[in-house]
Amino acid sequence: MTYPLSILDFASIEEGGTAAESFQDSLALARDAEKLGYRRVWYAEHHNMPTIASSATSVLISFIGANTSTIRLGAGGIMLPNHAPLTIAEQFGTLESLYPGRIDLGLGRAPGSDQKTMRALRRDPMSADSFPRDVQELQGYLTGNSLIPGIDAIPGKGTNVPLYILGSSLFGARLAAALGLPYSFASHFAPQALQDAVALYRREFQPSEQLAEPYVIAGVNALAAPTTEEAEEIFKQSQRRRVTQLLGKDRTYTDEEADLVLESPAGQHIKMMGHYSGVGTPSEVRSYLDWFAEHASADELIVATHAQTLEQRLRSFTLLAEAAELIPA
Repeated sequence: MTYPLSILDFASIEEGGTAAESFQDSLALARDAEKLGYRRVWYAEHHNMPTIASSATSVLISFIGANTSTIRLGAGGIMLPNHAPLTIAEQFGTLESLYPGRIDLGLGRAPGSDQKTMRALRRDPMSADSFPRDVQELQGYLTGNSLIPGIDAIPGKGTNVPLYILGSSLFGARLAAALGLPYSFASHFAPQALQDAVALYRREFQPSEQLAEPYVIAGVNALAAPTTEEAEEIFKQSQRRRVTQLLGKDRTYTDEEADLVLESPAGQHIKMMGHYSGVGTPSEVRSYLDWFAEHASADELIVATHAQTLEQRLRSFTLLAEAAELIPA
């Protein structure tokens, strides 16, 4: 395998479980990932989602960092329009000071929530328009070249936390290329523009102090199990759970109800979110990821595994690491 593998951890709250249990599960996953040879684990900022516990992303990263040793940790990503750039520079400057050389900062411009939650966050509906300027302001704080005279991020100044632009459209690709930053495409849930966005990014990339050549991380779903049939059944259960996550804010769907929803127009959209998914035995998933890395023109893959239980997730990542011949720490 010529490309690194990383993990996107959703800090999933299992049915009947708690956020505290989710954090312990995330720690167990990060510790295994560190031993197995995965490059990094990222956590995404989501709000008002009862099955995802990573809303206070920098706090979770700090907890994981304090209980691991070498694996890179980061945000995949921080939804920057929800925050003041100075605040994020201070948070990630603190993380880099605590865990030097291990922190990544992926940045997105989506709300990570619904419209009502945006209002609860005090987010201006037009705040996404300033995303390019906010990224540059944030970068200035972290590199010690503040764009606002007399204002520094402390901690943060001079930590040079590496930035990554996250996206699922041509906008993010063009911005990452113009700023000379790595680009991470969210093909694990928004597959449509993958190849066009990556091609644009590579074509328009301008070298920067952070990065001399374009670097693409592509998201992909992967679920490995001892048999194809078991992997497919676990994947089907994850699709049913996604119906509740996305459509059932105030209710839980039975398996039969979820299957009916998945056959509806709204359900077809949910299925399309999982368009890029390697599901099967370890060798089958390895073959799929090899194909996908070439298809996506990716330098690195970040894997999302939506298995419902921690045991299933840990087994999947272990089997995949063995099949991919990752080098254990």
